[in-house]
Amino acid sequence: MSDETPVLRPETPTAREALQADEVRLDALPFRVGRESRYGLVRGQWRSMERRELEAAPNNELYLIDNGDVLNVSREHFQIERDDDGNYALVDRGSTCGTVVDDTPLGTDEDQIRIPLRDGSRIRIGTPESPFEFTFVFADGES
Repeated sequence: MSDETPVLRPETPTAREALQADEVRLDALPFRVGRESRYGLVRGQWRSMERRELEAAPNNELYLIDNGDVLNVSREHFQIERDDDGNYALVDRGSTCGTVVDDTPLGTDEDQIRIPLRDGSRIRIGTPESPFEFTFVFADGES
């Protein structure tokens, strides 16, 4: 693999809305992803129910807001790493619902928590029905 900076590209409307961009560059590795807060109905209005303290050190480079009835994104969900040979891998960080990479489930009750990533790998955060899906690509490559 070359020294190009990889990116995550949203593949679903929910992922695009959460990212608020066409892609996010993975400039620093490990690149950690997790949930910023949980929203719920409080007296008939949607409110943030749990949130990281602002003065606390961040534990993710990318925070996603999961507004679903069923939460798919854990506060510390997964990270993307690069090994000494220049190969990338996704590591589930003990998430509750797991991560699916190219139809391979990781985390939760699965034995596997680490999987190699290739250009074009599809990453679904949470259950197979989760609305958070991204593609791992190189900045100047096409998936």
